[in-house]
Amino acid sequence: MVRWIALGLALMAIAVGIWQLERARSGLVITHDTAGTIPLTVYRRPDATDAPAVIIAHGFAGSRELMEAYALTLARAGYVAVSFDFAGHGTNPRPMSGDITRIEGTTRQLMAEIRRVTDYALALPQTGTRAALLGHSMAADIIVRQAIVDDRIRAVVAISMFSEAVTATEPENLLVITGEWEGFLREQALKTIRIGHPGANAGDTVGEFARGTARRAIVAPAVEHVAVLYSSTAMRAARRWLDEVFDRQSTGPVAATGGWIVLLLAGIVLAAWPLSRALPPASPAPAHIPLRAYLIAALAPAVLVPALIAPLDVRFLPVLVADYLALHLLAYGVLTLAILWRFGLRLGRLAWISGLALAAYGIFVFGGALDRYVANFMPNAGRLPIIAAIAIGAVAYMTADSRLAAAGRAPFWRVLVQRTAFLASLGLAVAIAPERLFFLLIILPVIIVFYAIFGVMGGWVGRRTASPLAAGLGMGLTLAWATGVTFPLFSPQ
Repeated sequence: MVRWIALGLALMAIAVGIWQLERARSGLVITHDTAGTIPLTVYRRPDATDAPAVIIAHGFAGSRELMEAYALTLARAGYVAVSFDFAGHGTNPRPMSGDITRIEGTTRQLMAEIRRVTDYALALPQTGTRAALLGHSMAADIIVRQAIVDDRIRAVVAISMFSEAVTATEPENLLVITGEWEGFLREQALKTIRIGHPGANAGDTVGEFARGTARRAIVAPAVEHVAVLYSSTAMRAARRWLDEVFDRQSTGPVAATGGWIVLLLAGIVLAAWPLSRALPPASPAPAHIPLRAYLIAALAPAVLVPALIAPLDVRFLPVLVADYLALHLLAYGVLTLAILWRFGLRLGRLAWISGLALAAYGIFVFGGALDRYVANFMPNAGRLPIIAAIAIGAVAYMTADSRLAAAGRAPFWRVLVQRTAFLASLGLAVAIAPERLFFLLIILPVIIVFYAIFGVMGGWVGRRTASPLAAGLGMGLTLAWATGVTFPLFSPQ
């Protein structure tokens, strides 16, 4: 009975979430196109005419889907919003290139892409000659620099910005939005608006719109670096700023989709529990791992793997640090399994159907919802070999992790210890080779979220099947897929 109640609640959450998210899109014309090799999406009202264009840019390791709440809000207000995937991101087949540490390198490439998208946006029949740029995190600096050199840009909305290019007069009409929990960036926003206006505070408007020198810093309450993209306060501030620049008036609700996304994803996770009960039932559970064997297997790889692997300059995948991650996962998994084998601890049987079912659910059901409403999760053809290469190590690591967790039956403290040790091993690798592996830090939040979501679903499958191999196969394939579509494609040339 409890199983069926849970399934009913899950399906209800999924249905309500999808209904509300699709409702946020209703009444708008949403089309997909390309500008050269740049994939983009245009959002507009059917009656849009001579409307200002707003080009919307995502941050590092993001995609245009991540910025959709702003696109929907501005399109409903009468703007023509055009979001796109930067080189190396989302479904853009062209890799990032150049020196990512120099303005003359990757920054120039990304600025050129914004110019191409701006050209596309202003050539649409529904737009006029006026444009604004809106960007998050990495893109905030890129749009600031592009707005300075492109005289078609009348306003900039920089979210979670850090940029050394801002002056008292450039770029034109700058709004800086930060989350309340972005301490450093919030301080930088205040420093920005105080250039030429030392007494300015958050919420104050300084400068003059007519002269293009207007400045304002807004703090979105109770959000951090990602949640600021779903903040109603931030979206209203962006809309109001553009209205002031372009002498327009907009009213009505903003696209507050964050809560509905959480409801939808929570429903999908909850549904995994009653669905896992339909898998073939458990065989005899693997042998219990004594404490001494567990601690050696859980902790030794966290020190040995980065010490042995991090000094190696490993480059065999066209993706930032994904080649190192693939090797790290493989070495970590193999070493952990070897230690367990040395203590005479076996894996048990492989439940292929259960493992593949978990992978399919994670990739196509949960991942499908992510792809439509949150961030790109479906790879272009060029990323499939990358996912395959990461999968070898990811399956090995997640199988070892599942065995340490006794296929979901171990005490929570053991699970916490082993997964904290793995995250620490990635941090140690960055400490050993910071210049080469710095971007490995980008994957840490992804893995933490992965543990919180797929670790729970993997635990349900593991307890049902008593097979660490089944849980390891399902979670490993899903982890490889998630990291393979998240890391930016990169070519140094």
